[in-house]
Amino acid sequence: MANPVYISAADAVKRIESGSRVFIHGSAATPLHLLSALFKRKDELSGVELISISTLGDDIFNVPDFGKSFFINSLFVSQNVREIVDSVHGDYIPIFLSEIHLLFERNILSIDVALVHVSPPDKHGFCSLGVSVDIARSAIHNAKHVIAQVNPRMPRTHGDGIVHISEIDALVYIDEPLPEVSYHDLATDTSMKIAKYCAELIDDRSTLQMGIGAIPDSVLSCLEGHKDLGIHTEMFSDGIIPLVEKGIITNKYKKKHPGKLVTGFAIGTRKLYDFIDDNPQVVFLDIEYVNDTKVIRANPKVVAINSAIEIDITGQICSDSIGMYQFSGVGGQMDFMRGAALSEGGKPIIAMNSTTNKGASKIVPFLKPGAGVVTTRAHVQHVVTEYGAVNLFGKNLKQRADALVSIAHPSHREELDRAIFERFGK
Repeated sequence: MANPVYISAADAVKRIESGSRVFIHGSAATPLHLLSALFKRKDELSGVELISISTLGDDIFNVPDFGKSFFINSLFVSQNVREIVDSVHGDYIPIFLSEIHLLFERNILSIDVALVHVSPPDKHGFCSLGVSVDIARSAIHNAKHVIAQVNPRMPRTHGDGIVHISEIDALVYIDEPLPEVSYHDLATDTSMKIAKYCAELIDDRSTLQMGIGAIPDSVLSCLEGHKDLGIHTEMFSDGIIPLVEKGIITNKYKKKHPGKLVTGFAIGTRKLYDFIDDNPQVVFLDIEYVNDTKVIRANPKVVAINSAIEIDITGQICSDSIGMYQFSGVGGQMDFMRGAALSEGGKPIIAMNSTTNKGASKIVPFLKPGAGVVTTRAHVQHVVTEYGAVNLFGKNLKQRADALVSIAHPSHREELDRAIFERFGK
């Protein structure tokens, strides 16, 4: 293979014109160098629509007069775009993570330019999408133009994320660290109490899906007495490494991809990125497959652990907004909650603090006006807080309410009891 031809980021982003729709590679693969070059062109551009799932980079979108040139149409809202999405310069598309590819394939969101972040090409000319295959592979397949920042610090990962340089229209070489997040550092006494209750629900030989945040990472730290666990998840972080090294995660009893740790993307520290680099134990697959309910349910004892912003006393879960304020997104929660429920011996779990950081109850009589129901009360089964675990499956509305009050913060139980009496009269 001839040596690849690299150009500057400034020259590469000249392919982006006013009125273009631009896909941004997400999570730890966020192409920060290309975005910086794009935003330097803000005075030359107008009406550029940016689409992505979650991205990393705290200040990357903090561009003066951002809205004069750009509009963010988010598929999953991350911290760095919340203020924009909740303004006139952005919006949010509610959609299951497993179905985002359909927006690209059906030209509902036709992509003019995809900005991606890849490993250097091998001797055959193949790069890797590294830590984030998820929806990026579909975006590349459906984009009119592809611009890639090529980074030797991007791990080469096994699975669906292999891209030949012939599929890429412009290559920009960089040597920069990937964004890192340590969820272990976010653990608290409360998250550990929740994690211990969750761990009690996990049987040996279970297949795990973990969401993002301190609670899932804390759960992993409580599993050292378990045996032969498997991983089939949309994402994972550093917490799985000790369990793999100690032979607790073996993936031995999975029906889908036995012996392999399956994911769509990964966010963590450099230790995690080194762990997955050229590691045949770990496969990164298209999220349309990873999050397909029929694929998920094919594994036995699937345990899906996800979080909530609020739950009402009947079991309705809001996990994407605080009232009308768009906080995150639907993501893969429902894909895995339903998949786990249909799995033989599976357990869908909602794990959450009983209160907000300001002390307000997260178990409430009614969701806030404008709140989005991500997981319906018919899909909710196990709910865990630092005060215990309850199973709502098969319970009527009053029984559900009584069960949820039992795991609410003690300072809020009296007012919840009053609300239950007012609603049910008993």
